Amino acid sequence: MALVLVAGFRIAALTREDQALQAVLPPEGQLVETSTGGIFVQSAGPEDGQPVLFAHGTGAWSGLWRPVLDRIGAEGYRAIGFDLPPFGFSARDPSGAYDRMRQAERIVALAEALEVSPLVVAHSYGAGPAVEAVMRAPERFAGIVVVDGALGLGSHEDPASLPVWLRPRMLREALVALTATNPLLTRTLLTPLIHRDDAATDAVIEVLQRPMMRQGSTEAFAEWLPFLLVPPVDALSTRAESYTALEVPVIYLWGDRDTVTPLAQGEELAALHPEARLVVLEDVGHIPQIEDEAGFVRALSEALDALAPRN
Repeated sequence: MALVLVAGFRIAALTREDQALQAVLPPEGQLVETSTGGIFVQSAGPEDGQPVLFAHGTGAWSGLWRPVLDRIGAEGYRAIGFDLPPFGFSARDPSGAYDRMRQAERIVALAEALEVSPLVVAHSYGAGPAVEAVMRAPERFAGIVVVDGALGLGSHEDPASLPVWLRPRMLREALVALTATNPLLTRTLLTPLIHRDDAATDAVIEVLQRPMMRQGSTEAFAEWLPFLLVPPVDALSTRAESYTALEVPVIYLWGDRDTVTPLAQGEELAALHPEARLVVLEDVGHIPQIEDEAGFVRALSEALDALAPRN
């Protein structure tokens, strides 16, 4: 019976994911061609404002940043949200290369294609590739704000491997179809990540579900899943010494009720560099930008001004 149920969800995913990229591409953004493929971006604010790139977390896309983009753009920044593949609407890697270093290359390539030296705001899973990009190409970036980052500090010291039962791609696809790309579970999966349950509004759920009709979503997520579950062993961004030697200014914003990447992780990261700052956001969990949008924007605006003072 369980196998029939799982098969049913996989078939439902195949049926639901029937739209080609061009058919579902949000009109509020565009694909930017880079040396690593097309990256979907959407922006707000003046063209000549200080550019700020926004990296999203697991299962999200730039649309979840939209209210923040508008508010930061209104302050005079050029706020640019982008989609890290396989999520959202960027071109997916035909070989399924979604490791942290390759994702970092995509961020560097986007900065090069846009011809900017941006500040970066990176949330949760997106913080790994973003910090990696800043560490590998510091000359391309003006600073970084890490928001409840999932960085896996020290994880390279105890290498892990993918559980045997998840190694067959077919089984990973079944798991993804049952969970991540199943619209019936979007709210259920979101709620444990946040402290304020009322932040899981219908509008937020709709945004998260928007890319689910894109062709091949379940297959692409299944290709990406091992890179989430198995920490990188060759990344700079898991090593304490890389933070001590960081050449780019960094500020950490962290929810004090975060149970996914607890505040202690932010405290440990901030202690590694004498000039790093940790700003604790009160009464919010892992996704402060949706739990307390106004409070988050105030803290972020202060952080951006501190990293790149404007005349």
